[in-house]
Amino acid sequence: MPPNQASTTFAHISPGEIQGALEADRDQMARSATQAATRAAESAMAGIRHDLDNERAKLSQAAGEARREAWRWFGGFWVWLASMLATGALLGALATVWLTGRSDAREFGQFPGIYCGGAGGQVVEQNDGSSYCAVWIKTPDQ
Repeated sequence: MPPNQASTTFAHISPGEIQGALEADRDQMARSATQAATRAAESAMAGIRHDLDNERAKLSQAAGEARREAWRWFGGFWVWLASMLATGALLGALATVWLTGRSDAREFGQFPGIYCGGAGGQVVEQNDGSSYCAVWIKTPDQ
């Protein structure tokens, strides 16, 4: 197009209209750039999310394999059962020691009627109203 024809074609457009058209084009370009950046970010995030899901699955599988290997290495069920039985035996022994201390001589002296028969003795009543527990160390010949 010759230069004088271009000037006659745009001669009827005012500078305000040109400014408005430029601003509209600039706004359209900004919207387009924002939309393109948003799509690119969403695509990148989807890729990262997919990679993270793959890595999480791999780590979960490796942890399961390690757990199974440790179970086999340490004997599995039988070692677990033996450790539970040993723990029960230890707790039972501790409870026995603790409870045995409760039936000592002092308790026997305070409640002879309760403990005397279990110890192989016999409660003997005296004339003055008192009583004692008699245990024969050597039984007499009859």
